[in-house]
Amino acid sequence: MAVPISQMLTVASYVLKQKIKGNKRYPLVLMLEPLFRCNLACAGCGKIQYPAHILKTDLTPEQCFAAVEECGVPMVSIPGGEPLLHPQMPEIVAGLVARKKYVYMCTNALLLKEKLHLFTPSKYLSFSVHVDGQKEHHDFAVCREGGHDQAMEGVREAVKRGFRVTTNTTLFDGADPNSVRAHFDELTRAGVESMMVSPGYTYDKAPDQSHFLGKAKSRRMFRAILSNRKKEWQFNSHPLFLEFLMGKINFECTPWGMPTYNIFGWQKPCYLLQDGYADSFKELMEATEWANYGAKSGNPRCANCMVHSGHEASAVNYGFGSLRGFIRTAKAYMNALYSDAGAQKLLDEWQPEHRGPLVQIATTPAAQTGELVSGD
Repeated sequence: MAVPISQMLTVASYVLKQKIKGNKRYPLVLMLEPLFRCNLACAGCGKIQYPAHILKTDLTPEQCFAAVEECGVPMVSIPGGEPLLHPQMPEIVAGLVARKKYVYMCTNALLLKEKLHLFTPSKYLSFSVHVDGQKEHHDFAVCREGGHDQAMEGVREAVKRGFRVTTNTTLFDGADPNSVRAHFDELTRAGVESMMVSPGYTYDKAPDQSHFLGKAKSRRMFRAILSNRKKEWQFNSHPLFLEFLMGKINFECTPWGMPTYNIFGWQKPCYLLQDGYADSFKELMEATEWANYGAKSGNPRCANCMVHSGHEASAVNYGFGSLRGFIRTAKAYMNALYSDAGAQKLLDEWQPEHRGPLVQIATTPAAQTGELVSGD
C-alpha cells in the first residue's frame, strides 16, 4: 500500500467536505518552509540564493502551528532548505503529529541518521528523502560526491528504526529512463513505503538554467519511465498525476492546492513563484490574481511547469469532482502497470547523455557538519 488507509480516508473525507461546501478553491497540502538554509548547494535549486541574514532566519514552532491551523489542511510537507538544520524541528514535527496532521518532512538525509533519535515513529510522520536517481545521477544533481551513499544510508536506517520513509526524485534534462527505473528497484529493495517523481522547475535563481525539461521532453521521458511498471513499485502520487506526466491527460495548475508559508509569510502564488507575500491565508486566497498563473494564462514562467506542487492537487480535485473523474481514477488504480509496447521501444532505444565531470559545489568543512554553506 503506497499510503496508509487511514491517511487515504482522512484526505478523501476532507476533499468531500470541501465539495459539499461548494469550495472551488481549497488547499490540500501546506508547503511549510521553516528555513531556507541548506547543507547542499544544488545547481538546480532556487531556494538557497538568499543573503546570509535571510538564510539564518527560522520560523518558530508557534508560527508553524498557526499557519497549519489557519489553512486547515490534512497534510503538511516541510521542505526548505534542509529542515534537519532547524534547531526546533523535532518540536515542530511533534506538534504537527499531536494535531493529527500527516507530515512529510523533506530531507537530503545527510543528517538523518544522527538525528533520528530526536523523532518518534508515527503513522502521521514520513521522512521524504530526496534521492534524485542512481549514484552518479544523484551526486551530479546535488553537486556532492558521496551524497547518494549518505542518503541511502539514512533511508535504510530510518526504515530499520520503524519510520515511514518515502522518497522524492526530481528529474532534469539528460535523465536516463532506464537508470531511473533501476533507481526505483534500488529504493524498493531499501524498503521505502512509496516514491514520488516529478520534473524540476526552472527557478529564476537556479545557477544551472540549461537542464530543465520542456513539456514535450517531459512527457516522452515519463512515458518511458512510468509505463510497463513493476508490481512492487509503489508511488506516493495520485495515479492521474502520473498519467499527466505521461501525457495521457492534461490538467491546469491549481496553485492554491499546495500553498506555501515561510519566513516572509504566505507566498504568492505558489511554492515555485514569488510574486509577493500575503499576511494571512485569507488574503492569499482572496487577493491573488489566480487567472494570471498556469499554462492556460500564457504566463511564460508557467509554460513548461509540470511539477507536482502545482498539478497533483488538480488530479485529486478531478478525481472527486465528477463521476467521470472518479471512474477514471478507479481505472487508473486497476491499470497500475500501464503496458505500452511503444514505451518499451523508447527504453530500448534511449541513448544516455554524457554530462561531463561532477561540479563539486559543497566541499567546505561546514558542508560536512551541516552548517551554512551558501550565501554566508
